[in-house]
Amino acid sequence: MTAVIETRDLTKTYGTVRALDGLSLSIPRGGVYGILGPNGAGKSTLFRILLGLIRPSDGTATVMGGAIGDIAAMRRMGSMIETPRYPPYMSARQVLEWLALSHGVGATAGIPAWLERVGLTEAADRRVRGFSVGMLQRLGVAAALMSRPDLVILDEPTSGMDPPGIQEMRALIRSLADDDGVTVILASHQLLEVQKICDRVAILNRGKLILEGAVSELTAAGGERLRLTLSPVEAALAVLGERGSRDDDGVMAAIARDEAPALIRALVQQGIDISEARWVGADLESIFMTETGAAEAGRGEQIHAG
Repeated sequence: MTAVIETRDLTKTYGTVRALDGLSLSIPRGGVYGILGPNGAGKSTLFRILLGLIRPSDGTATVMGGAIGDIAAMRRMGSMIETPRYPPYMSARQVLEWLALSHGVGATAGIPAWLERVGLTEAADRRVRGFSVGMLQRLGVAAALMSRPDLVILDEPTSGMDPPGIQEMRALIRSLADDDGVTVILASHQLLEVQKICDRVAILNRGKLILEGAVSELTAAGGERLRLTLSPVEAALAVLGERGSRDDDGVMAAIARDEAPALIRALVQQGIDISEARWVGADLESIFMTETGAAEAGRGEQIHAG
């Protein structure tokens, strides 16, 4: 795999705090790559270093084959870090025209097409002071893409969006990777969306890389469990003991496949009605919680870019 980003022992300190602690990471060209971690994991610090906004305390990084700050490499990148802010008196169209001129792309930016692609055609001539957070996110994504970069970094692109908007953004991101050949690096706290959209992920915690790989491989390695939709749930949990856990209107059973027939017979004998039984792999959220220690720590940390 050809890497678009390489970091070697990348470290960033603020006084006694290590925002990044010897991070070595290789992000391959193509597809959608997720960067995950709890608050303070170092995601935003990593992005700011890659974009040349701050300098590392130690270590090295390359982007698109060039050193951090290399003009030729930076021109091949687009980014949206946190919720963007624009002059409130401008319309969405004027914002993109202004940014297109500053990027030197001018008339070649294809602004109407990008407004349509992010779902802002009808709001194109409205002043951005009245935009919701979700609409600002859409505009920020259009701004990141109109220079037609080979690599784009998107930090929480679905923040403030309703479910239909999240689905539209998911489709846009996948089409960028699949149809346009853009490498998309994504940070999001919506782990279900990450699992649906990303090809590979890296999980950071306290500035260090703790897990990296293809989403399909990570979830498969997390182990299969039998999900049973049944009633009453409490009775089923009593039968399963430590091998069972509640899951909405059913239970998850941590058993081997050859144990399933005996378990189902035992549940039926206890008068439990089973409407569905299916094998499922581990989800990304459970892997995240286990690897970061969030489940055990109970610190109540939100899962989002930090």
